[in-house]
Amino acid sequence: MYKQTTPLILASKSPRRQELMQLMGLDFKVLLKDVDESYPENLSPAEIACYISEKKAVAFAEERFSSLVITADTIVAYQGEILGKPENAAHAKEMLQKLSGTSHLVYTGVSLAYKDKLKTFFDQTEVCFRVLTIEEIEHYIQKYNPLDKAGSYGIQDWLGFIAVEQITGSYTNVMGLPTEKLYLELSNF
Repeated sequence: MYKQTTPLILASKSPRRQELMQLMGLDFKVLLKDVDESYPENLSPAEIACYISEKKAVAFAEERFSSLVITADTIVAYQGEILGKPENAAHAKEMLQKLSGTSHLVYTGVSLAYKDKLKTFFDQTEVCFRVLTIEEIEHYIQKYNPLDKAGSYGIQDWLGFIAVEQITGSYTNVMGLPTEKLYLELSNF
């Protein structure tokens, strides 16, 4: 069982990650830092998520906090294509049309950094969408804010409730933080 003895910092502006850590009963502070999220082109989707998460952790670790820093990065992969956060509503519509009636993979890389110790891991979840109408896609984009979400959707939003036919793997991973794996990794860190 994980017993928190070290202060925690969540280095993420994601309200979903913050909510998930609160639901885990963790006491933490949120700190933000701009980090370049570019990555080498030859990486697999899982490697990309881990690479960016680790970049974020290293940026914070340089400051030698006396807290354990948690960073994460989530990406959506559809037929080998990385679907990051959409640039605008038209881009979000294009992404959701691709995901409509198909399955895709969601990867979240998570890094734990404390003093000179760094641990990075990832989780993968398969999500299957039913066929969506253009009207449903446009409604979602207008009423919800998909511009801050990888793949242009939040599984915890309206679209997640009406479009997801099947999920294989961690639900919280799709939200942006695989809490089950995080708990185990914190217990063993």
